[in-house]
Amino acid sequence: MLSNPFLFSLLRLLPASIASWLGGWLSVNVARKSMKLRDRRARANLAILRPDLDTATSEALLTRRWFNLGRTMAELTNIDRLIENNHITVEDVAGYQQVLDGPGPLIALAVHVGNWDLLAAHIKASTDRPGLGVYDPPENPEQAAQLKRARSSYMGEAITGDGAARAILKHLTTKDRATLYILLDERRDRQVWFPRFGRALPPSGNLSVALRLARKVGAKFLPFYMIRTQGPHFRVHWHAPLDPATLTDDQIMDQVDAFLGQACIDHADQWLALHDMDLTT
Repeated sequence: MLSNPFLFSLLRLLPASIASWLGGWLSVNVARKSMKLRDRRARANLAILRPDLDTATSEALLTRRWFNLGRTMAELTNIDRLIENNHITVEDVAGYQQVLDGPGPLIALAVHVGNWDLLAAHIKASTDRPGLGVYDPPENPEQAAQLKRARSSYMGEAITGDGAARAILKHLTTKDRATLYILLDERRDRQVWFPRFGRALPPSGNLSVALRLARKVGAKFLPFYMIRTQGPHFRVHWHAPLDPATLTDDQIMDQVDAFLGQACIDHADQWLALHDMDLTT
């Protein structure tokens, strides 16, 4: 969908609910058949994470997952409509707003569950904090360009590549009450280094960067995620802010891992990285 300008434009013309459904249908009936390796990998990983599921339940979950992936890609064309038309609810909205209205820089930590782009747009729309998002672009240059255009329209600033570290530090230190949005479950070498899922893994990748940044600029962490409840409707779940001034790195890692890691297991039918890692190794 990202590499097809005609389809991308068509999805924008359609009502948001229909565009979302069409994206899901194309993912299940077209994309899944052409991505058999990823489908097998997701099935193998799911068997490890959810050994309690029988075959029929697992297959139904994997089908829902492909549908969610397609919906998520299609919804890139309608992020503004989903934000403006009350498609999102928040758990304990008053407490959540109090956190966003608080002082000091904030680093929002999330994973690729539900619709992670909509989550970035949601936090931008929910606060007057200057926002910055960090992401890894697709290898396909056309997809990368389309994704950059889409994300720049609703994420505020969105950066990647060389110079990102300097830009992040400048953002957090020069802008009052700045917010940084980071996805922790980035994929490297066909593995996901967060969540740990019981593996003895030290902080690495985006989580390691976030820990160093927070201590350098005095930022608190806000772990949160967004799940799809039905169709193009979502709910935000969040964890009480974590303050590096009172917690060690290990304590922060344990709490973030427990909260977001459990979300990936509980909502495996909405977790992108399930097909990008190999837990069998």
